[in-house]
Amino acid sequence: MNQRLQCEVKSMCGGVEAREADKVWKIYFPNPKAALPVLLEDSGQLDWIRWGRRREQPGSGPEGGWARLCTVQAGGWTKYRPHRAFGLVQRFMEKEGRAGEKNRISHWFDVPEGYALECLVIGEGEQRKVYVITTEPPAEYAWIHDRWPLLTALKVE
Repeated sequence: MNQRLQCEVKSMCGGVEAREADKVWKIYFPNPKAALPVLLEDSGQLDWIRWGRRREQPGSGPEGGWARLCTVQAGGWTKYRPHRAFGLVQRFMEKEGRAGEKNRISHWFDVPEGYALECLVIGEGEQRKVYVITTEPPAEYAWIHDRWPLLTALKVE
C-alpha cells in the first residue's frame, strides 16, 4: 500500500480506560461527549478535553479522533496550530478488522507505567479537541489493525 493511501485510513483506537482518584472511566470514541484526560506539554496543565470530532458534529478540525504521524510530520496539521499533549490513560482498545464490519473483536492493551498516548490539541477554550497520534502497529499486532497509538515516555522531574 502506498504511503498516501495508508495515511487516509481513519478508524482505530476506539476506546481508552482512564483513572481519576479511585474511579475508572471507560471512554469510547463513538460517544459524542467522549473526552480524554490530557496533560498539555506547554503549560503542564491537566484537563479533560473532547476527543476529536464526529461527522455529525459542527465545528472546526478534522473528522475523527486520530492524527497519523506521517501527516503530522508532513505538516498536514500545521494549519490547526496544534499543541503537543499526552493522553493519560491506563489502557487502549483496538477493534479487529475495518470499520463497518460486523462482529469486530475488541482487544485491550495496557499502557506501560510512565508512558502516555502522544496527542495533539487544537482549538481554544470550549472548542478544544484532542487527537491521538497514530503510527504503524508493532509487528506482533499488525493482524489486529493497521494503526496504533504512538506511546511516549513521560519525563519525571
